[in-house]
Formats: sequence, C-alpha cells, structure tokens
Amino acid sequence: MNVRRRLIPAAAAASLGLGALTACSSDSAATGNTEKFDVVASFYPMAFLAEQIGGDHANVTSLTEPGQEPHDLEISTQQRAQLEEADAALFLKGLQPAVDEAVSQTGIETKIDAASLTHLEDHGGAGHSHEGEEGHSEEEHGRDPHVWLDPVKYAEIAQGVGKAFEKADPDHAADYKKNTAALVKKLGGLNSDFENCLKDSKSKVFFTNHAAFGYLAERYGLTQEAISGVDPESEPSAARVKELQQEAKADGVTTVFYETLVSDRTAKTLARDANLKTDVLDPLEGITDKSRGDDYFQVMEANLKALQSALGTK
Repeated sequence: MNVRRRLIPAAAAASLGLGALTACSSDSAATGNTEKFDVVASFYPMAFLAEQIGGDHANVTSLTEPGQEPHDLEISTQQRAQLEEADAALFLKGLQPAVDEAVSQTGIETKIDAASLTHLEDHGGAGHSHEGEEGHSEEEHGRDPHVWLDPVKYAEIAQGVGKAFEKADPDHAADYKKNTAALVKKLGGLNSDFENCLKDSKSKVFFTNHAAFGYLAERYGLTQEAISGVDPESEPSAARVKELQQEAKADGVTTVFYETLVSDRTAKTLARDANLKTDVLDPLEGITDKSRGDDYFQVMEANLKALQSALGTK
C-alpha cells in the first residue's frame, strides 16, 4: 500500500494525539487522502486560486517550484504519484505540455483546466504551441496562455474553479462560494486600479522581454512589443533592435521591461543600444525572493506602478 508522507502542522498533530496519527495508516492512506480536499496545482497562478478559494478546507501543492521556469517543467515519478492520489488537479492547458500529459494519464476524478474557463486568444507569438503532437487541435496552436495577467479573465477562471470545488467537495460548498466571491471582488478592485491609473498615460506602448502581457495590454488599451517573442532567452536580431529603436522614438517608449525568472541580458543590451531604461514587469509565473511582493495582488500592484512610471501617467 502506498502510504503518503504528509507534513502535519505541529498544532494539528498535537490536537490529533499520537493514537490518532497511527490510526491514519489504515483508512485515510488507503484512499490516498489527507483529511482535507487535496488539490495539485500546475504552477503559482493556479496554486494561488486553489489556496484562496479552498481556504482552510484545501491542501494545495504546486508541481512547479518557486523560481522554476514553468514552461520547462518535467514531471517526476513522485509528482505523478501525487497527482494520482489527489482529489483535484488544477492546471492551464497549453502552458506546460508535461503537466497536460501527466493529468490526462491519471485517474484523478476532478480535472480542472483553467483554459476552458475563459476565452484564450492568439496574440501573435505569445502562445506555447507544440506542433505535431497528438491530441493537440489546430485551435490550440498559438493560443496565448497568460490569462492570469488580466484580472478580469483571472476572475472568470476563479469563478469556474469555485464551482468545480463546490461540486467535488459539496460538504464545504458554502465556504468555497464565499471565498470565490471575495476573491472575484478583490480582482474587480485590481482591474479598477489598472483602468484608472493607465487610462491617461502619455504612451500606450511598452517593450518587454517575452510576450506574456498580451491580455493585460488588450484589457487596458496598451500595445506590447516583445523583443524575442515566445522564447524569453533568445537574442533579437540587429534588424529587430533597429526596428525597436525607431519605434521607441516614434511612440515615446522610455523603458524595456524584463522579468524575474529570466536573464535580463537581452533587455539590457537593447536598452543600452536604444538609450532606454530597464525595469521589471513580472509575469507572475512564480513568487521568489526577487519578486516585488509576496502574492499575486502585491506583485500586480508593483507591475501597475512600473507601467505607470514607464508610460508616463499622472
């Protein structure tokens, strides 16, 4: 029998008493459950939703470690076992092919694909398409998965996740409904902040290392110009650098943004050649020591300040 080792918080262990702990090896381990609703999330934006909505009732683990580039994730044997034993998997199809494959191969009862809970768009080179793989429909190719950077779309996903939790764990449905409503309200406030603070900006164009901000740009009437398209590590050609220099002059662009999990070399090279500043715009794929904040909302507020500064708002 595959008994999962769990870290039980000291307070919980104390309240259970040792007798109760030894008894766990029969019933609950046989079903592969902790006492809570076990959710395996693919990476930070999904784990954040699960934690906010699940509250005290959910035990959330993420397949992507903080600081790990999510697009490159490979799934370990241990993680596959973890998926098999979970009550629910929450992932974003099209972002991490290894996760898509692992989830499809497990017998897990509740599989929540965030991409199906909102509308994904093609932002020209922002998707992570994997041509030629079986099971990928043509429509999936080139779809931009970075929906969590638009608070409105993220709220749509949150509502879908909330409903899925209610259905999968009906005993706690009322709490999931309440937590979802609170999260959606907070995301509405964030959306208002972005709208109000960016509507009168001098420039509407921003340069970024990697095409992650298509939804955010579209939501707030901005234009994202990615230096290197999909691959955040690739060097732009001399022709592309020249094109961006000319555009910077024409559109009053002051800043080249780079991100926390990827090398800033490309952005700094372009900034030096085009006489621009550099700053961080965080695609929120993970929270690390370098992040400007401890959670989704804090980092998004830091992103808003960076955009205000770069675009010249009042």
